[in-house]
Amino acid sequence: MTKNNYVSNNLKTIKKEIRNITKLAQLKKKINLVAVSKTINSHFICEAAKSGQISFGENKVQEALHKWPKIKKLYPKTILHMIGPLQTNKVKDAIKIFDIIETVDREKVALELKKNMDKYNFFPQLYVQVNIGEEKQKSGCKPSETKSFIDNCKSYGLKIKGVMAIPPQGEEPAPYFALLTNLAKESNIVNISMGMSKDFETAIYLGATSIRIGTRIFGEREYNKKDIT
Repeated sequence: MTKNNYVSNNLKTIKKEIRNITKLAQLKKKINLVAVSKTINSHFICEAAKSGQISFGENKVQEALHKWPKIKKLYPKTILHMIGPLQTNKVKDAIKIFDIIETVDREKVALELKKNMDKYNFFPQLYVQVNIGEEKQKSGCKPSETKSFIDNCKSYGLKIKGVMAIPPQGEEPAPYFALLTNLAKESNIVNISMGMSKDFETAIYLGATSIRIGTRIFGEREYNKKDIT
């Protein structure tokens, strides 16, 4: 089997699993699959897009700027999600390449987004990232501060369309997924981005509208590869 078939076959398998889960759970909502393409060669991303995959996720602004202008020209219907930490000095570039930014996590970033979106007339959808396990090494606002942060973002003129979180590694994810869903409801947020390769079934059952899957689509990542074009 070629790598190209590997990617398309993996996508078919995962999408079938998603359909089966939603059917068993009697869910009417459509689950958005975000193919996490960080460090993945553009050729294989294009193969995924060619097979019908629409949403993709990147962690770094510079990598996205390097790969995605060419991909977007070939596949203009693709939607690019920012799923990595966003630094204030990268905001100007981020709003120009990403369609959805899932990692709005603090006031400084929110204000910088507002300033640059108005200045350059780019308006990606914005999600608030929640540090759902309150881990020191992770970005995101605290669960107890999520509603007030979303309210503050709205007061700045930002439209928050979703929330995103990653549960602590090695712990049962269900309580964290349930918490994020409740936080979303408190702020009348309908887009809930949670669940990855190992736990997306649980995430869907507990309210996810968007899941992020990488290795099950593209295989193990090659972080030391220099050429990612």
